[in-house]
Amino acid sequence: MEAVSCLFPQGGLSKPLRGLYLEQELHKQAAVDDVLIYSNYIVSLDGRIALWDSSTDDFSVPKSIANARDWRLYQELAAQSDIMLTSARYFRQLAKGCAQDLLPVGKGKNHDDLHAWRKQQTLTAQPDVMIVSSSLDIPLESLAYVSDRKVWVMTTSHASAERKQSLQAMGVTILIGGESSVQGDVLKKHLIDLGYRSAYMIAGPQIHHMLLQAGVLNRLFLTTHLSLLGHDAFHTLLKGELKPIACELLSLYLDSQGQQMFAQYHIAHT
Repeated sequence: MEAVSCLFPQGGLSKPLRGLYLEQELHKQAAVDDVLIYSNYIVSLDGRIALWDSSTDDFSVPKSIANARDWRLYQELAAQSDIMLTSARYFRQLAKGCAQDLLPVGKGKNHDDLHAWRKQQTLTAQPDVMIVSSSLDIPLESLAYVSDRKVWVMTTSHASAERKQSLQAMGVTILIGGESSVQGDVLKKHLIDLGYRSAYMIAGPQIHHMLLQAGVLNRLFLTTHLSLLGHDAFHTLLKGELKPIACELLSLYLDSQGQQMFAQYHIAHT
């Protein structure tokens, strides 16, 4: 893969795309008795992370901006995680056959180096999974795709007892994150109590909002594809009211071949 150009903090420096995010070693960044929580999105210049797809009756990443170069960095972020935070919606998409991909780290020769890296770092073969869901509308058959790792479901005390029992019968551990909705600070405490050090959030704008509102999201990795998409039915990075949160730019790279920019932000909670 061709190199990318650093725009910040060292303008003019050229670096290989492969390994660009892996060098962050996010699994080592959390303080003692803490966890680093980070998110990642690809977005168009007009702020679209997902468009409505009538063929699947759901929102999905626009095909015009999804690309292998960004996907490589997505996989590198996954490789550094102890656990991945996702939603019930992802498993519904998986059951319908319209999920973007299976949960990383991916299989095949393009990702062999990432598996070797995880082994070298004494990490498990795959990150564990935490599904955040108040409804527990999770197709049970879709859980077979993650049977090779620990699976937790973070839900509410008001969630359906019948659905909790069905999930537990599949070997899933149920955790309570709040009464009527999952709270970000409670989720983080569970992660710490379970011994996780790095958590990669790959869900949509509602869970992103929940983590930001609670002040527990530490970093945002944002790929901006240099295109305008329009469309009236779309998702952006957040959904819901939120007080302004300052984001400190840590790095910015220009990918001329992919016509996109890779940015990393520290979330400056006060």
